[in-house]
Amino acid sequence: MAPPPPATLPLGQRLAALAQTLQFAWFAGHVTLLLSTFRYSLSYVTFNTASRWAAFSYRTAFLSACVTYGIVVYKAYRARVRQGKQGGVLSLATDENVQYLIMALIWLFSRQIPMAVLPFAVYSVFHVATYVRSNLLPTIQPPPAGAQPGTKSASGLSDAIGKFVKEYYDGSMTLVAILEIALWFRVFGSALLFQKGSWILIAVYTVFFRARYAQSTFVQGAITQLTARVDAQLANQSTPPVARQSWGTFKNVIRQAADATDIRKYVGGQQAAGPKKTH
Repeated sequence: MAPPPPATLPLGQRLAALAQTLQFAWFAGHVTLLLSTFRYSLSYVTFNTASRWAAFSYRTAFLSACVTYGIVVYKAYRARVRQGKQGGVLSLATDENVQYLIMALIWLFSRQIPMAVLPFAVYSVFHVATYVRSNLLPTIQPPPAGAQPGTKSASGLSDAIGKFVKEYYDGSMTLVAILEIALWFRVFGSALLFQKGSWILIAVYTVFFRARYAQSTFVQGAITQLTARVDAQLANQSTPPVARQSWGTFKNVIRQAADATDIRKYVGGQQAAGPKKTH
């Protein structure tokens, strides 16, 4: 992130300078996403997702996601152009921010699936918290004069945010992985019911999820835990042999499909890993 404005400026000018940055637009997008998700959640728990407010909140959440990921992709592309490393289609395809941008666009124009908002909202919580700690608080309460560049302002709120991020980040990323797995089954269920556009959606989301599995240790860990639990359940002697055989066949099919679609077979290992995700 870009450093906060100089502490020598008056507070009003510091805030104005901060608000004029592209990074602030990214922050505002995440805040809007969280507010929209909260408003949509109210409609969901009151069984009112068909209302205009619910539809508006749902679309606004994904529009905000498109803006935030679009900003990150644009900044990354601009940096690569300056370095003379524009890359090709495969390079873009392995960028996690591009993947999330594409999915945000798809969810924006697809029918409502409430669960689809949740992974984006979890990411936004940490991005908002990090921006507040790294940029907003130092702008409002800059470090003392003579402090080393990059020194964070001494603030109980800043310390609390840092502790929150450190303590809950890994668990929240595991939650995102579980939500994305559950979302695949949710979309697959719609496909089995032949709902409009569901087979196209499951195909696109499967490609997205395959990329997530290749790039996220949290997704890999969640799938490993899920597989182990199913194995343990089916290991019970009361389980019909046909169920164990079907599960074994299913795992083999998935494993073969994963091997066949491993993008690292087609591009270099470092390139396949893609740029670091910054959302």
